[in-house]
Amino acid sequence: MRSIPLISSCVAALVSFAGAELNLSQPLLSKQVLLSTFKPPQVFKNANLVRTTNLDKGYPRETINVIVENIDSKPQSEYYLPFESSLISRVGGLEVRDKKDAEKGAFKVEVVGYDAESSATEYYLIHLPDPLSPKEQQTLSITYSVLSTLNPVPAQIGQSDKQYLQYTFSAYTPSAYLTEKQKTKIKFPNSDVPDYTTLPAESNAEKKADPQKQGSTFTYGPYNSIPAGAEELVSVRYEFTKPLTYASLLERDIEVSHWGGNLAIEERYWLENKGAHLKNQFSRVDWQKTSYMNPPTSALKGLNLPLHPGAVDAYFTDDIGNVSTSRFRPGNRESLLELKPRYPVFGGWKYSFRVGWNANLSKYLRKLSTGESYALKVPFLEGPRSPEGIQYSRVHLRVILPEGTTNLKFSTSVPIVDSQIDIHKTFMDTIGRTALSIHAINLVDELRERDLIITYDYPWAAGFRKPIVVSLGMFSVFAAAWVVGNLDTSIGKKKTA
Repeated sequence: MRSIPLISSCVAALVSFAGAELNLSQPLLSKQVLLSTFKPPQVFKNANLVRTTNLDKGYPRETINVIVENIDSKPQSEYYLPFESSLISRVGGLEVRDKKDAEKGAFKVEVVGYDAESSATEYYLIHLPDPLSPKEQQTLSITYSVLSTLNPVPAQIGQSDKQYLQYTFSAYTPSAYLTEKQKTKIKFPNSDVPDYTTLPAESNAEKKADPQKQGSTFTYGPYNSIPAGAEELVSVRYEFTKPLTYASLLERDIEVSHWGGNLAIEERYWLENKGAHLKNQFSRVDWQKTSYMNPPTSALKGLNLPLHPGAVDAYFTDDIGNVSTSRFRPGNRESLLELKPRYPVFGGWKYSFRVGWNANLSKYLRKLSTGESYALKVPFLEGPRSPEGIQYSRVHLRVILPEGTTNLKFSTSVPIVDSQIDIHKTFMDTIGRTALSIHAINLVDELRERDLIITYDYPWAAGFRKPIVVSLGMFSVFAAAWVVGNLDTSIGKKKTA
């Protein structure tokens, strides 16, 4: 990371720091280990279920609204949501809320594991905040995204051809419980849907054409009395002449300087376009011809990175060096960093780069009324914003705080898999700076404005550590120079009596 304009921090004695508290953040790790023969107890039924699949971005976005009813004789609070074992590793951002009272916040959700890898189905375990009494109902709103599940068909296209994607799913929403009534809506980005699976009209409750089409929306169902675990695979192929932007890794560093009043941010991207590959070799001449008409293309030719007001010193570099084909537009409401790669990124092509900028720390940091405590509020994920969306396979976020920071705690609504606190040492540090590292998987750009809130203690005396170290260092250099300058190193004859 570029150095922050600082000499930040500290003169206090060596102190230890406390571990992070996961307030809103619950790591998606297996809390239960199930036998391979496990079947969820049939204590619920789905009275009515509506699934909506939105395909207007480069990844499916699923929303399931379901009325859950307790059919057992005792109160129940554990609801199982099944996924195929090959699919659950690509599910990201899963959240469950009360449809009728979303302000209650997200429910606790965790992944359950098996003692054998042969099982074809795995589960998310949803903990209802209040157990449902017998015959009581609750409406759940389940939202999540599925990464790397759209396949270009055909797999190779011409440089200026349209791109078509294929999505395969079950017309019956996978459920661990009996579903009395359900339907599935598919929303396409346009009405160009040349291929889709049709089911017999007698398969749905109304005995109409299945799916029913209305503009760019297809509806499978409604279906009645679907047993637990039932599925009916269908496939759709639709036009999507946009890049499928996929970040295999994003490393995001945030460095805090109390002394300099600065927040330095750097992000490192490893991008890939997962769209259809080029059938023939790339033609620079044809690409230049189309640049004036700006037609739809499956190539990634630019990214817009919105920044908070007051962002300065923005830069854009790649493996070769500084990329001059970029533009930074500061603004009072929003700053914008326009990125243009050195070459258009077609399907199967990769591009890695880094961006960075500085910001005024006072817009992100507040001093709490409790003594020497501070609260830092920063976006967990910023990144480019594009209509087709961006998928992040892995995100590593690191927040570097000043030397002398103690009692660190954090919270975020972004699902994380791991967190740790360690020491980061840089130039002229003594004990090193406290660094919080957070790891997340399967994120999408819709989470870009979710916040990370960090609270910590920073004694006022700790701010003098770095100035004293620098002063002592300079004094040592001058003292050494004075001593060396006063040494007699001349060569001459000895005087005799």
